[in-house]
Amino acid sequence: MWVNILVMKNKIIKECLKLKHYILIMTFGGFAMTLNGYDRITGEAFASRSEVIGQNGMVATSHPLATQIGLDILKQGGTAVDAAIAANIALGLMEPTGNGIGGDLFAIVWDAKTKKLHGLNASGPAPKTISIDYFKQRGLEKIPSYGPLPVTVPGAVDGWVKLHEKFGKLKFASLFEPTIEYAIKGFPITETIAYYLDRSQKRFENYPNFNEVWVKNGKMPQKGEIFKNPQLANTLKIIAENGRKGFYEGPVAQTMAEFIQSQGGFLSYDDLASFHSEWTPPVSSNYRGYDVWELPPNGQGIAALQLLNILENYDLKSMGLYSSEYIHVFTEAKKIVFADRAKYYADPHFANIPVAELISKSYAKERAKLIDFDNASATDEPGVLKSGDTIYLTVADKFGNMVSLIQSNYRGMGSGMMPPGLGFMLQDRGELFSLDQDHRNALLGGKRPFHTIIPAFVTKDGEPFMSFGVMGGATQPQAHAQIIINMIDFGLNLQEAGDAPRIVHSGSSQPTDEIMKDGGTLSLESGFGKVIEDELTAKGHTIKYEKGIFGGYQAIMLKDGVYYGASETRKDGQAAGY
Repeated sequence: MWVNILVMKNKIIKECLKLKHYILIMTFGGFAMTLNGYDRITGEAFASRSEVIGQNGMVATSHPLATQIGLDILKQGGTAVDAAIAANIALGLMEPTGNGIGGDLFAIVWDAKTKKLHGLNASGPAPKTISIDYFKQRGLEKIPSYGPLPVTVPGAVDGWVKLHEKFGKLKFASLFEPTIEYAIKGFPITETIAYYLDRSQKRFENYPNFNEVWVKNGKMPQKGEIFKNPQLANTLKIIAENGRKGFYEGPVAQTMAEFIQSQGGFLSYDDLASFHSEWTPPVSSNYRGYDVWELPPNGQGIAALQLLNILENYDLKSMGLYSSEYIHVFTEAKKIVFADRAKYYADPHFANIPVAELISKSYAKERAKLIDFDNASATDEPGVLKSGDTIYLTVADKFGNMVSLIQSNYRGMGSGMMPPGLGFMLQDRGELFSLDQDHRNALLGGKRPFHTIIPAFVTKDGEPFMSFGVMGGATQPQAHAQIIINMIDFGLNLQEAGDAPRIVHSGSSQPTDEIMKDGGTLSLESGFGKVIEDELTAKGHTIKYEKGIFGGYQAIMLKDGVYYGASETRKDGQAAGY
């Protein structure tokens, strides 16, 4: 079935996108066309597959081998948290382009016994001796993206320990065994990871110790190639045997600190030894009868809540998913929310963050008044208040526990700083600090930076409904809101909600003092079509397709005692149950 999108009206486009037949759209005479090869007999035509359904447990990660490790843990009688930790350990080896033990972690856990949600913030602070003056004296206007200066304390390992102490059942050391074996014997590189590894070579090949781990015969690991990381295997063995002390104290911590300081950075042994992640209550807002839960700052989770609060004032269902009206309102709401994000989100131990007011319905109604239905805004301003790459996985077990977990090194593989002999790269989250000393997110020793990675959870009438997340920097709160809207307003199922084409706006004001002055850019996945793009351009939006910014989704839903799983088609992931 041939469709020339340029000459079709919106109504026809919407109907064609619903047809369960082949739609071929290709580049012809300068006009964009897309190929849709799905011939589904159920659900939406754009869905990549049906939901995965299981009764006794479900694991959804961005790598099939990690998913299988999580399932094995569940079958051994482990809890959802046991399985999530084991899967996360595996992803550090198998998907190093997004996470690892050199990064941070956030999690939301549903505890079936107490019927309560628990939040864990395992993000590490800046080194205690670093300061804004250091950068000012050297004429630096921002913290570098790579190298030793943006390195902050890695929080993931302590996060695993805290999660296991509270919700684990199997021995902590046993959770490391599958990954240690893969690191020693090897595993095949998947297609998407091979793509990101290849992109990383030029960026990091001149950094110390990088080639020793990653480069063989002048190349990064290729698709299907068996990759081994014996250095990481040894590091994981030390953590498995010694727990938290194996990473934050002793030889591993000494190696990290000495290496970073030798490179001109500030991370010290004391920074590592004194770090402890913290339990923090999730916060929520109700969207059309569903309570959506996020973690409060220093992360950006409440941006999703603010966005949903504003959009709840509009009849999105009548607008429709494939409409310029919906995309315009969504984008304008995002700009408004990100202005608040830039001003107010920071480490609450160092600044007063008015979370309750930011996520209130009354504040959302006032902010919604700023949206112009006919014109895109070129600037964004924060509200006046009365009082500033990644992996995602989710697991559910037979006991009724569920965990939503996200972990990242930032900027893909991280800072480029690989301590010798340890087999992993340290994160570069410190780049997200502001060098304006009056900003809530100003750099200060011992302070946690503004953070992009956010897990999410949804409850209905006090019971667990959905654990989900979407990896991908500033895409995350936008995608969180879209997943909820896709399911609640547009009636999509768990898999379809992630497969539906996404909207990502870039260029809003940032917590590092970058201010939007030109309206930013709006990226639409190819499913929306040229007519909608033209209508949005007429409203003043700058349309720019950017490959790879649309995120990576995993989700588990509990309905009538049965788990439903979904995994991201834009990645190499897998949802599997039993």
